[in-house]
Amino acid sequence: MTDAPTPVGPVTIVIVDDHGMFRRGVRAELESAGASEIDVRAEAADVDEAVAAIAEHHPDVVLLDVHLPGGGGVEVMRRLATSPTMSTSGVPPRFLALSVSDAAEDVIGTIRGGARGYVTKTITGPELVQAIQRVATGDAVFSPRLAGFVLDAFAGTIEVSAVDEDLDRLTEREREVMRLIARGYAYKEVAKELFISIKTVETHMSNVLRKLQLSSRHELTRWASDRRLL
Repeated sequence: MTDAPTPVGPVTIVIVDDHGMFRRGVRAELESAGASEIDVRAEAADVDEAVAAIAEHHPDVVLLDVHLPGGGGVEVMRRLATSPTMSTSGVPPRFLALSVSDAAEDVIGTIRGGARGYVTKTITGPELVQAIQRVATGDAVFSPRLAGFVLDAFAGTIEVSAVDEDLDRLTEREREVMRLIARGYAYKEVAKELFISIKTVETHMSNVLRKLQLSSRHELTRWASDRRLL
């Protein structure tokens, strides 16, 4: 493994997420919790913007959402792997996934794609600052539950390919809505969590039930539980 020098000065980052309100909230939280330790160089809303911002700003760490227009966070890492760029510390940027999803197939797929860590959007500002700093120095950062997914996958106890095949019928946004609804969130809570309208949540939920040939939230919860998506 390539040695990862400790960045000189603040850790430079690019925030990649397709929700503008969320990006601004993360930036404000980081600037408050780690004003002298984190330097947010840019934001990006999709794969193309992310690749361009990383190439321009050479961040130490990319804070990367899993579900992005244009191919998702894995596509960002794939493109940069084929057209490498160096961070200000002289090593390739390191990727820390920050996602609403804590589903096994998202965590494992993102790590296989090249991320050094994966945290969920329930993380606090100080915790996120610490996670970014650790990833910048080459550490791998996960919550205990997510680390268990990764260990299980590489031990062969989770069949990720089967899970992915079942989910192929759903769009990335439908998957996010599906997981939250299956966990018992109300439509209003899902709308707030994902920064979308209640009507949009209802539309996505209708599409999910139709595509999966399910008839109720109860059946959806059982379907998701059987696939270890909760």
